[in-house]
Amino acid sequence: MPWQTLLIRRDRLPANPDLGEGFATLLHLLGTVTPFDLAVAGGRMMATPGLAFLVGYQAALRMLWPSAPLSLGALCATEQRSLRVADMQTRLHDLRLSGRKDFVTAGDAADWLLIAARSEAPGDDPCLSLAVVYPGEPGVRVEKLAAIPLMPDVSHGRVFLDNALCELLAGDGWDAYVKPFRTLEDIYVLSAMTAWLYGVGQDSDWPQALQLRLLALLAGCAEVSRQAPNNPCGHVLLGGLFAQFEGLKAEINQALAEGPPQWAAMWQRDQAVMDLAAGARGKRLAKALAAI
Repeated sequence: MPWQTLLIRRDRLPANPDLGEGFATLLHLLGTVTPFDLAVAGGRMMATPGLAFLVGYQAALRMLWPSAPLSLGALCATEQRSLRVADMQTRLHDLRLSGRKDFVTAGDAADWLLIAARSEAPGDDPCLSLAVVYPGEPGVRVEKLAAIPLMPDVSHGRVFLDNALCELLAGDGWDAYVKPFRTLEDIYVLSAMTAWLYGVGQDSDWPQALQLRLLALLAGCAEVSRQAPNNPCGHVLLGGLFAQFEGLKAEINQALAEGPPQWAAMWQRDQAVMDLAAGARGKRLAKALAAI
């Protein structure tokens, strides 16, 4: 991470209701960057916590699929609020996909979609593959869902697949993609949101001690981003970072309350996104500690 860039950079992109166009503008400004640099430098430049979250999500996707196109993408796994392979009904057969994916982050704005689909032979145990499709191609339809109170500036979509031709990614869909993405998303979203808060602190002249602690948290994120997502030691370190973030909440909220009201209102509205996967993180941390 070019830390000097983060320390001296003060520019912020205006919010763009076209998520794909806004992301393209960010990539143009940043140039060629690593996923961690994208999360941190990009998160710092976003106008809202929701858009910072989206940048972290995109960074995680690029760790998952390093050859991803230079445009907005989405991972489509959840069906009926479940990620269990046995619950999935979307099917892959002869490079054709049929099924439906619900509540896809920025799915309606994405240029490419990673689809988790069942691919086992009849009678075999459930098996998952990961495939790529492109909205607008025959058999691929994306429906925009109504905005929700949490991060309303980040849209969600529902994906319908009807015998859609796809490209297949190598490796097991669960072990190589869907399972590790949970860890990658935690790392890069935490990095992006911490960078956003650090930027607000710079702009609002927060106490230096708080700004330094946010920088230290980002330095920890940089180290954890170098760990394999299936490494128990990395999961323990990531648990430590979330504990550190939790410990800063009261100080962050106090600093926000004493600064420009728009930042406090945004954070009050959107900060709950950091707690959505707390249960899964807790179980993962317990398993990692037991393994070590």
